[in-house]
Amino acid sequence: MAGTDGMQTEALDALRDAVRGSVLVPGDEGYDQERAGFQTGNPHRPDVIVAAHMPQDVRTAVDHAQRYRLPLAVQATGHGLGAAASEGVLVSTRHMTGIRIDVSARTAWIEAGVRARDLVAEAARHGLAPVNGSAPGVGVVSYALGGGVGLLGREFGYAADRVRRIDVVTADAQLREVTAHSDPELFWGLRGGGGGFGVVTGMELELVPVECIFGGRLIFDGGQVAEEVLRIWQKWTESVPDELTSAVTLLPMPDIPAVPAPLRGRYLAQVHIAFTGSREEGERLVEPLRGIGSLLVDELREMPYAECAAVFSEPDTPHSYRSTNVLLGAGGLDDSTRRSVLAAAGPSAEAMCVLSVRHLGGAFSRPPSVPNAVAHRDAEYLLYVLSPVSDPGEDVVRALHERVLDPVSDQALGRSANFLYGPQDRRVAQAAYGAETDARLERLKAECDPQGLFRFNLRGAGRG
Repeated sequence: MAGTDGMQTEALDALRDAVRGSVLVPGDEGYDQERAGFQTGNPHRPDVIVAAHMPQDVRTAVDHAQRYRLPLAVQATGHGLGAAASEGVLVSTRHMTGIRIDVSARTAWIEAGVRARDLVAEAARHGLAPVNGSAPGVGVVSYALGGGVGLLGREFGYAADRVRRIDVVTADAQLREVTAHSDPELFWGLRGGGGGFGVVTGMELELVPVECIFGGRLIFDGGQVAEEVLRIWQKWTESVPDELTSAVTLLPMPDIPAVPAPLRGRYLAQVHIAFTGSREEGERLVEPLRGIGSLLVDELREMPYAECAAVFSEPDTPHSYRSTNVLLGAGGLDDSTRRSVLAAAGPSAEAMCVLSVRHLGGAFSRPPSVPNAVAHRDAEYLLYVLSPVSDPGEDVVRALHERVLDPVSDQALGRSANFLYGPQDRRVAQAAYGAETDARLERLKAECDPQGLFRFNLRGAGRG
């Protein structure tokens, strides 16, 4: 029974009766809205969507998929959509948005659809913060399952390192509470392993005692100093404290009225700063960067952590895009490689390129107290490239990205699961985890899901 034409009416009626949320099939009002995510390119087109409102809805959806041998995909916000589901069941968890803060334990319990902005806001009410990423609209659970490269990561590590408990519906449609003690192998694989072991319905995360940061952006005229910004920033990162997490992003801005006048039509080089120390110490640390020249905008300030989205100021409007990345060691980009990468990704590229380098090291490099599947902790830098794909086509973008990253391919340590947007093949999964960790994840996948129910994950057909 591969589609709605062959689906018995009574089976669909029974599914609707058992689910508190919505059950939608193509043609139903709300179907297109429910399948849409932040990534608008190549959206899911499943036979049936279960818009879950509670864990029991997820159990019912998994039981239905198992009973009728339908593939199952999961979507919360759809930021990291890999291969789209063209059949089977899609479980949408975006309506599951409960948050509970335990102030004394410094933890948050979140449901599967919680977005970073909501957790940041709720934690901030208690003088606490999650180890969240740069985009406020990203789903917290999906981000942590991929590892989680966050704004405070050099001080506090990956988001996956802060996970204490996961509630997950496995392929037998059972809701399991997974901890380091109840199921250490599954707990290891869920934290950073890229998904495919079940449908997570909730997660307990450690919070950190951060109320404010010194941070924001320095924006330079990249047409004049792109290479200089990247070179000086990389050298500068070799001596900054772990309390400072930073990145550089280079991108062309359109010449349209919606763009602020100082930035309109320019190629920008942005330095992003998040420092948990004092404003005075932050000002001293960034002084070498301010001296680069061609500085267009200086947004650095002391801010409450609730405003941390200003560090990257990423667009929050759904669009179609693809991205890939490599992880680099302590040497980062040498002069020749830097020039080659910038030449390929610059404003004359055949498609718009957003090129970014993030500084890792610090707590990113330290193993957590409870081991997890996050690999390549020896990486010092994450280099990634992102492009919209509506015009030109996806083939052009893929070829461009390969050309941008080709100069560093020989020195790449691997890849980061959090910055792979679009369908991926097995080679990418192997690069994301390395041979030993990937093989261990494959064994875990075979044990947890022997029939391959959860087909949409980084090591299979893509991620939902």
